[in-house]
Amino acid sequence: MKTAMVAAALLVGSALYAQDMTYDAGRTTFGLRAGVNFQNINGKNSAGDKLENNVRTGFHAGLNAEVPLGTGFYVQPGVLYSQKGTEFKSNDELQLSYIEVPVNLVYKPVLGTGRMLLGFGPYIGFGIDGKYKSTSGAEGEVIFENEIPPNPEPGVYVKRMDAGANLLAGYEFANKLSFQVNAQLGLMDIRPDAPSLPNDKSRWANTGFGLSVGYRF
Repeated sequence: MKTAMVAAALLVGSALYAQDMTYDAGRTTFGLRAGVNFQNINGKNSAGDKLENNVRTGFHAGLNAEVPLGTGFYVQPGVLYSQKGTEFKSNDELQLSYIEVPVNLVYKPVLGTGRMLLGFGPYIGFGIDGKYKSTSGAEGEVIFENEIPPNPEPGVYVKRMDAGANLLAGYEFANKLSFQVNAQLGLMDIRPDAPSLPNDKSRWANTGFGLSVGYRF
Protein backbone atom coordinates (compact mmCIF):
# COMPACT_ATOMS: atom_id res chain seq x y z
CA MET A 1 0.00 0.00 0.00
CA LYS A 2 2.78 2.41 0.98
CA THR A 3 4.65 1.54 -2.21
CA ALA A 4 1.57 2.34 -4.31
CA MET A 5 1.06 5.68 -2.53
CA VAL A 6 4.70 6.64 -3.03
CA ALA A 7 4.51 5.66 -6.70
CA ALA A 8 1.34 7.71 -7.16
CA ALA A 9 2.91 10.73 -5.47
CA LEU A 10 5.98 10.48 -7.67
CA LEU A 11 3.79 10.20 -10.77
CA VAL A 12 1.75 13.26 -9.86
CA GLY A 13 4.89 15.20 -8.99
CA SER A 14 6.52 14.29 -12.28
CA ALA A 15 3.43 15.32 -14.21
CA LEU A 16 3.27 18.71 -12.47
CA TYR A 17 6.98 19.27 -13.02
CA ALA A 18 6.68 18.35 -16.69
CA GLN A 19 3.72 20.68 -17.07
CA ASP A 20 5.65 23.47 -15.38
CA MET A 21 8.73 22.95 -17.56
CA THR A 22 6.61 22.82 -20.72
CA TYR A 23 5.00 26.11 -19.74
CA ASP A 24 8.34 27.82 -19.17
CA ALA A 25 10.20 26.30 -22.10
CA GLY A 26 7.95 27.97 -24.67
CA ARG A 27 8.96 30.64 -27.06
CA THR A 28 8.58 34.34 -26.50
CA THR A 29 4.88 35.21 -26.49
CA PHE A 30 3.00 38.43 -27.19
CA GLY A 31 -0.02 39.88 -25.48
CA LEU A 32 -2.55 42.70 -25.38
CA ARG A 33 -3.51 44.65 -22.28
CA ALA A 34 -6.10 47.38 -21.63
CA GLY A 35 -7.82 48.88 -18.64
CA VAL A 36 -8.65 51.87 -16.49
CA ASN A 37 -6.24 54.31 -14.79
CA PHE A 38 -6.77 56.19 -11.54
CA GLN A 39 -4.02 58.80 -11.69
CA ASN A 40 -2.95 61.86 -9.73
CA ILE A 41 -0.13 64.39 -9.59
CA ASN A 42 1.55 64.58 -6.21
CA GLY A 43 4.29 66.89 -5.00
CA LYS A 44 4.52 70.55 -4.00
CA ASN A 45 3.10 73.85 -5.24
CA SER A 46 5.13 76.99 -5.92
CA ALA A 47 5.16 77.86 -2.21
CA GLY A 48 6.49 74.43 -1.24
CA ASP A 49 3.21 73.23 0.26
CA LYS A 50 1.98 69.71 -0.40
CA LEU A 51 -0.41 69.38 -3.33
CA GLU A 52 -3.92 68.25 -2.44
CA ASN A 53 -5.18 67.14 -5.83
CA ASN A 54 -7.87 64.61 -6.65
CA VAL A 55 -7.65 61.43 -8.70
CA ARG A 56 -8.46 61.59 -12.40
CA THR A 57 -9.82 58.58 -14.32
CA GLY A 58 -8.38 57.60 -17.70
CA PHE A 59 -7.46 54.46 -19.60
CA HIS A 60 -4.46 52.57 -20.94
CA ALA A 61 -3.99 50.10 -23.79
CA GLY A 62 -1.06 48.45 -25.49
CA LEU A 63 0.92 45.32 -26.16
CA ASN A 64 3.87 43.50 -24.65
CA ALA A 65 6.25 40.63 -25.19
CA GLU A 66 7.13 37.97 -22.62
CA VAL A 67 10.59 36.42 -22.78
CA PRO A 68 11.26 33.39 -20.53
CA LEU A 69 14.33 33.68 -18.29
CA GLY A 70 13.96 30.50 -16.24
CA THR A 71 11.33 28.46 -14.45
CA GLY A 72 8.52 30.88 -13.72
CA PHE A 73 10.51 34.06 -14.47
CA TYR A 74 10.02 36.35 -17.47
CA VAL A 75 11.10 39.76 -18.68
CA GLN A 76 8.13 41.67 -20.08
CA PRO A 77 8.82 44.76 -22.22
CA GLY A 78 5.86 46.62 -23.65
CA VAL A 79 4.43 49.75 -25.23
CA LEU A 80 1.33 51.46 -23.81
CA TYR A 81 -0.82 54.47 -24.50
CA SER A 82 -1.68 55.83 -21.05
CA GLN A 83 -3.86 58.72 -19.90
CA LYS A 84 -2.81 60.51 -16.73
CA GLY A 85 -3.30 63.87 -15.08
CA THR A 86 -5.14 65.24 -12.09
CA GLU A 87 -8.04 67.29 -10.82
CA PHE A 88 -6.73 70.26 -8.88
CA LYS A 89 -8.24 71.44 -5.61
CA SER A 90 -9.88 74.28 -7.57
CA ASN A 91 -11.60 71.54 -9.65
CA ASP A 92 -9.59 72.54 -12.72
CA GLU A 93 -8.64 69.43 -14.66
CA LEU A 94 -5.34 68.51 -16.30
CA GLN A 95 -5.25 65.65 -18.82
CA LEU A 96 -1.93 64.18 -19.96
CA SER A 97 -1.40 61.45 -22.55
CA TYR A 98 1.79 59.39 -22.73
CA ILE A 99 3.39 56.66 -24.76
CA GLU A 100 5.04 54.47 -22.12
CA VAL A 101 7.67 51.77 -22.37
CA PRO A 102 7.63 49.52 -19.27
CA VAL A 103 10.14 46.71 -18.77
CA ASN A 104 8.94 44.43 -15.97
CA LEU A 105 10.40 41.34 -14.37
CA VAL A 106 7.46 38.97 -13.86
CA TYR A 107 7.24 35.86 -11.71
CA LYS A 108 4.43 33.44 -12.63
CA PRO A 109 4.15 30.56 -10.14
CA VAL A 110 1.54 27.85 -10.75
CA LEU A 111 -1.68 28.46 -8.81
CA GLY A 112 -4.62 26.16 -9.47
CA THR A 113 -5.09 25.70 -13.21
CA GLY A 114 -3.40 29.02 -14.03
CA ARG A 115 -0.59 31.25 -12.90
CA MET A 116 -0.21 34.01 -10.36
CA LEU A 117 1.35 37.23 -11.69
CA LEU A 118 3.85 39.20 -9.61
CA GLY A 119 6.08 41.81 -11.17
CA PHE A 120 8.00 45.05 -10.92
CA GLY A 121 10.21 47.20 -13.10
CA PRO A 122 10.93 50.66 -14.52
CA TYR A 123 9.05 52.62 -17.14
CA ILE A 124 9.82 55.59 -19.37
CA GLY A 125 7.04 57.86 -20.60
CA PHE A 126 6.91 60.32 -23.51
CA GLY A 127 4.21 62.99 -23.39
CA ILE A 128 2.30 63.31 -26.67
CA ASP A 129 -0.78 65.36 -25.82
CA GLY A 130 -2.46 67.25 -23.01
CA LYS A 131 -5.31 69.62 -22.19
CA TYR A 132 -6.24 71.90 -19.36
CA LYS A 133 -9.85 72.67 -18.50
CA SER A 134 -11.00 75.17 -15.90
CA THR A 135 -14.25 75.15 -13.97
CA SER A 136 -15.37 78.15 -16.05
CA GLY A 137 -15.23 75.98 -19.17
CA ALA A 138 -12.11 77.59 -20.59
CA GLU A 139 -9.67 75.15 -22.20
CA GLY A 140 -5.97 75.35 -22.94
CA GLU A 141 -3.20 73.21 -24.32
CA VAL A 142 -0.38 71.57 -22.43
CA ILE A 143 3.00 72.89 -23.52
CA PHE A 144 5.78 70.33 -23.26
CA GLU A 145 8.99 72.12 -22.31
CA ASN A 146 11.82 71.59 -19.82
CA GLU A 147 11.84 75.24 -18.85
CA ILE A 148 9.16 77.91 -18.42
CA PRO A 149 10.23 81.06 -20.33
CA PRO A 150 10.12 84.54 -18.76
CA ASN A 151 7.08 85.39 -20.91
CA PRO A 152 5.12 82.10 -20.98
CA GLU A 153 2.40 81.38 -23.51
CA PRO A 154 -1.13 80.68 -22.26
CA GLY A 155 -1.38 77.07 -21.12
CA VAL A 156 0.13 74.63 -18.66
CA TYR A 157 3.84 73.77 -18.92
CA VAL A 158 4.87 70.16 -18.34
CA LYS A 159 8.08 68.28 -19.07
CA ARG A 160 7.68 65.79 -21.90
CA MET A 161 9.70 62.98 -20.32
CA ASP A 162 8.53 60.92 -17.36
CA ALA A 163 10.02 57.90 -15.62
CA GLY A 164 9.26 55.77 -12.60
CA ALA A 165 8.55 52.32 -11.22
CA ASN A 166 5.78 49.76 -11.78
CA LEU A 167 4.33 47.09 -9.50
CA LEU A 168 1.80 44.52 -10.64
CA ALA A 169 -0.12 41.56 -9.23
CA GLY A 170 -2.76 39.41 -10.85
CA TYR A 171 -3.75 36.04 -12.24
CA GLU A 172 -3.48 34.36 -15.65
CA PHE A 173 -6.03 31.68 -16.46
CA ALA A 174 -5.27 28.52 -18.41
CA ASN A 175 -7.01 30.03 -21.47
CA LYS A 176 -4.41 32.88 -21.42
CA LEU A 177 -6.87 35.53 -20.24
CA SER A 178 -5.56 37.53 -17.29
CA PHE A 179 -6.41 40.35 -14.96
CA GLN A 180 -4.02 42.46 -12.89
CA VAL A 181 -3.70 45.42 -10.58
CA ASN A 182 -1.02 47.94 -11.53
CA ALA A 183 0.60 50.52 -9.26
CA GLN A 184 2.84 53.26 -10.58
CA LEU A 185 5.17 55.68 -8.83
CA GLY A 186 6.60 58.53 -10.86
CA LEU A 187 10.19 59.33 -9.88
CA MET A 188 10.78 62.26 -12.24
CA ASP A 189 9.76 65.85 -11.63
CA ILE A 190 7.51 66.72 -14.58
CA ARG A 191 7.13 70.38 -13.63
CA PRO A 192 9.50 72.48 -15.79
CA ASP A 193 12.17 74.68 -14.21
CA ALA A 194 11.29 78.36 -13.89
CA PRO A 195 14.50 80.49 -13.86
CA SER A 196 12.44 83.67 -13.85
CA LEU A 197 10.80 82.52 -10.59
CA PRO A 198 13.75 81.84 -8.24
CA ASN A 199 11.48 81.08 -5.28
CA ASP A 200 9.36 78.55 -7.16
CA LYS A 201 9.37 75.26 -5.21
CA SER A 202 6.99 73.35 -7.48
CA ARG A 203 7.50 69.63 -7.92
CA TRP A 204 5.07 67.37 -9.77
CA ALA A 205 5.15 63.58 -10.05
CA ASN A 206 2.69 61.18 -11.69
CA THR A 207 1.35 58.53 -9.33
CA GLY A 208 -1.58 56.15 -9.43
CA PHE A 209 -2.89 52.66 -9.97
CA GLY A 210 -4.99 50.81 -12.51
CA LEU A 211 -6.93 47.66 -13.32
CA SER A 212 -6.45 45.82 -16.58
CA VAL A 213 -7.31 42.69 -18.51
CA GLY A 214 -4.99 40.96 -20.94
CA TYR A 215 -4.64 38.11 -23.36
CA ARG A 216 -1.53 36.17 -24.47
CA PHE A 217 -1.19 34.72 -27.95
